[in-house]
Amino acid sequence: MSLEDLQRSDALRARRMPSRSVTLLPDPEPRTPWATIVSVDDHVVEPPDAFAGRVPRRFTDAAPRIVEADDGTQAWLWNDQLLPNVGFNAVVGRPVREHSMEPTRFDEMRRGAWDVTERLRDMDINGVWASVCFPSFLPGFVGQRLTLWPQDEDLAFAMLRAYNDWHLDAWCAADFDRFIPNQIPWLRDPVRAGDEIRRNAASGFKAVTFTEAPHLMNLPSLHSGHWDPFFAACEETETVVCLHVGSSGTTPTTAPDAPAVTVGVLFFGYAMFAAVDWLYSKVPVRFPRLKICLSEGGIGWVAGLIDRIDHIHRHGDEILDDTWRGIEPSPSDVLRRNFWFCAIDDESSYANRHVIGVENILVESDYPHSDSTWPDTQALLQRHLAALPTTEQRQICWQNAVSLFRHAQPSRPEPAGTTP
Repeated sequence: MSLEDLQRSDALRARRMPSRSVTLLPDPEPRTPWATIVSVDDHVVEPPDAFAGRVPRRFTDAAPRIVEADDGTQAWLWNDQLLPNVGFNAVVGRPVREHSMEPTRFDEMRRGAWDVTERLRDMDINGVWASVCFPSFLPGFVGQRLTLWPQDEDLAFAMLRAYNDWHLDAWCAADFDRFIPNQIPWLRDPVRAGDEIRRNAASGFKAVTFTEAPHLMNLPSLHSGHWDPFFAACEETETVVCLHVGSSGTTPTTAPDAPAVTVGVLFFGYAMFAAVDWLYSKVPVRFPRLKICLSEGGIGWVAGLIDRIDHIHRHGDEILDDTWRGIEPSPSDVLRRNFWFCAIDDESSYANRHVIGVENILVESDYPHSDSTWPDTQALLQRHLAALPTTEQRQICWQNAVSLFRHAQPSRPEPAGTTP
């Protein structure tokens, strides 16, 4: 199922009165801090002026812009197509009964979804010190609508640069201590994509959002070697490759007539499939210093996958094929060396943290989506991590992320391990 099909699903559309009334709840009180938190998976809804003044003059009229429909909804007009979902699932601060894959207007969202000043305030309410922000519906999770849709490659490249310039100069620059710059990639040419990684690393970018499964976007697969110049640049610059679930533009499904809830339950499944595909593509073997972060995939499946990988490596890999023959270290050791995993609401999974590797676990708040733990991320993590040693609490809540993304340490980190 594509994300566009998911958006159109009747089961996931807004449950509203005909008047299209929207309930924005009052601001919650700031939460009592328990630990410093770095969320490695949040999203930004691109504001209406994201492209203003950032596009070469000859492409000004072609740049994405917001238009108003007769029914009062707003949409992005881009590449002669209307994208009516301006706030893809940006529903924090609204009652659960109104959660859907919309909103369809900026004033139907909590302003922190698209206004960086208000985002910082919402981060303070939630006790999130720093955040990695992914794109939303207009670009797609890896910018594919901006960079692959136009026939004019120069137009596509101009939109790539405009988006990344906006993300760095307008969003992250509001407070570089609070945001970790995360670029969209050039998907048409891996050599040029690598050049952009180097250019953007010099400008301050620490991460790139990339598709978990390029073959599902009709691009060369990970096993083809096509992307190696891009990966080489990421390794060289220590740019973290972030694989957000759904970044292939598809979602895992079961039977065609299964209820929509199965999609939500299985969303983590792509992280597991992606981890296996990336591991056995031997991308992290060819690029042993490459950093791969699986975002919004949870951690509950990781220990079981490691057990299975070890079992196959001991008993079955040479029967199936010779993929790993002659390679050291083992597949599970490469998984622990090159991959990081992101927890959102995985309480029982922390019991397996030493199988996964404590240093490989990160956390997220997924603001502003319906899955978000905002504004109660502090309390949730305290409940989940209370039994862990203080040193491990700090690693999981912020130190692992600071190390992975080479981000500045907070000047006054909350202690963790204490009861507020």
